[in-house]
Amino acid sequence: MKQLPPLVELRAFEAAARHLSFKKAATELGVTPTAISHQIRLLERYCGCVLFRRRPRPLSLTDEGARLFPVIRDGLDAFASAIHSVRKKADRQPLRVTTTNAFASRWLVPRLPRWRRLRPDVPLDVIGTDEVIDLQSGDADVAVRYARSEPTDGIGEVLLRDRFFPVYSPQLTRSDLIKSAAGLRGNVLVHCYWSPTDVDAPSWQRWLTAARHKWGDVPDFSAMDHLSFREELHAIEAVIAGQGVGLFSDVLVASELASGSLVKLCELDIPGYNFFVVRRVDHPRERIIQAFIEWLHSVK
Repeated sequence: MKQLPPLVELRAFEAAARHLSFKKAATELGVTPTAISHQIRLLERYCGCVLFRRRPRPLSLTDEGARLFPVIRDGLDAFASAIHSVRKKADRQPLRVTTTNAFASRWLVPRLPRWRRLRPDVPLDVIGTDEVIDLQSGDADVAVRYARSEPTDGIGEVLLRDRFFPVYSPQLTRSDLIKSAAGLRGNVLVHCYWSPTDVDAPSWQRWLTAARHKWGDVPDFSAMDHLSFREELHAIEAVIAGQGVGLFSDVLVASELASGSLVKLCELDIPGYNFFVVRRVDHPRERIIQAFIEWLHSVK
């Protein structure tokens, strides 16, 4: 490719040639007339010829300047049109949001109509997965991650913190299940999967240990009936259907607790982790990503 002079010099020349005024060109480009004069002198040095007749006034183009002006004008217009087209297409692309299946289903999706009302011009592509998608590779634009500590692959901020309570459906009609941990005896404990290496996981074993420090009559874990699910969503649905007592995040079952379709066994809880919103540094869609993050905070 042939070498070109800097774009700033071409823009200064095009504006000055169009207005036939360094002062008007400076106003349009937001610089001083001296800066315009300097950029044009650099371009004249690059071209090896004078492009403007500065005396006598008014300013006019030399033959070389007149030959150069329409080519640069049309070239800059073509650049602007192409860039506008690319930006317009990019603005219509969905914002790709990755998060866990459970958070997508139980927290994000119910709130999406509010985003569509606020920003109908920015559709979302929600990628529900329990795998960690690499933001640096460009496979997603923003992530909501559930983790103990802040993710290190981008800029992260805490969206939500959760607590884990034992909950059950009113379909379990035993009266002693309402306020007493002892009421767990004879009922099924519903589990969702946590990695065996996650020693701080909010599991039934941890909750029962905390309960024994508070109450004396707490059934042993090994004496209970158990129902386990790999997928957290399935465990929640099982408890809503009255199949046992589950230990779930108050973030994920907030709607059911509010409606009464799930009830807390008692007020004893154990801490969960954090939901972090993570974005890539210097993302080209930073403006809309920031708008999305602000919306997340506004609806939490």
